[in-house]
Amino acid sequence: MEETEVVVIGAGQAGLSSAYFLRRFGFEPVVLDAADGAGGAWRHRSPSLTMDKVHGIFDLPGIARPPGVDGRRPAAEVVPAYYAAYEEELGLDVVRPVRVEAVRHGAGGRLVIGTDAGEWSARALINATGTWTRPHWPYYPGAPEFAGRQLHYAAYRGPEEFAGRRVIVVGGGASAMHVLSEIAGVAATTAWVTRRPPVFRDDDFGENARREAVALVEARVRAGLPPQSVVSVTGLGYSMVVREALAKGALERLPMFRRITADGVTWSDGLHLEADTIVWATGFRSALDHLAPLRLREPGGGIKVDGTQAVREPALQLVGYGPSASTIGANRAGRTAARNVHGYLARQAA
Repeated sequence: MEETEVVVIGAGQAGLSSAYFLRRFGFEPVVLDAADGAGGAWRHRSPSLTMDKVHGIFDLPGIARPPGVDGRRPAAEVVPAYYAAYEEELGLDVVRPVRVEAVRHGAGGRLVIGTDAGEWSARALINATGTWTRPHWPYYPGAPEFAGRQLHYAAYRGPEEFAGRRVIVVGGGASAMHVLSEIAGVAATTAWVTRRPPVFRDDDFGENARREAVALVEARVRAGLPPQSVVSVTGLGYSMVVREALAKGALERLPMFRRITADGVTWSDGLHLEADTIVWATGFRSALDHLAPLRLREPGGGIKVDGTQAVREPALQLVGYGPSASTIGANRAGRTAARNVHGYLARQAA
């Protein structure tokens, strides 16, 4: 077992931001990452998601992205290259690929991080595992009977494979907009289904509005409830993909169907829509199973967090959870988490 002061799990935006600010406080964190290269979730995005289509990429602290990037380049190439250069310039020695299996209490108030590459014992831990590895598949009656193909947005790789298909896209966020903007006109038919009527914003979603949206999600995690996505409270702006989907007539929204059948979906009023493909653009959940031994869950189903501080475990900070699961809040959360770690370890040493 290797002993260290601080471990960061995850090297996406929230993890790298945390490591940067920990360095500013004089710590040399051990950063563990499950992937075999830099880039966090961005390395797994569809090659059709180009830089001019993404709804938000924020610079990492201290080192800005190179200017003048061609908007036609895939984000899955540009962002990982930026993260790799960031790690190299900061001199961060990210240990990868390392899969964290469980975090448990150790002696002297330490946390023991068990992985497939050994164990680390840390006085403080920043968890930045994000959501990409936990795609959310909601259950609807009849799903096992469907004779066509079902896939989550995490597996979407562009419109070509949907040529001639009858496709239903489920979900009201940016991921659904991306899919609809590309497959409309390629697929034989498209239908868009959401649980709630979508809200489109035609104003400039500036810094104050973003902070207000983050605050709404923060209120849920402070109460120990499962976090909502930031996008669910911000609504949809008229981004490039939204404008493309509108121009193709793909945003005629239908309410959520009641049942999936072998050849499509059915509503309570008897309406039936034939389909051979369902794309679930239904978001992601926080990847926190490895924290289960710490018994952090509240009766409401979430982990109670004050800022980034796990209320039940003073040695643990959660970033990439709740409000910082989006690019809007990740850098701020990394700074807060590093400051909290500094304060906690100072109190322990006093």
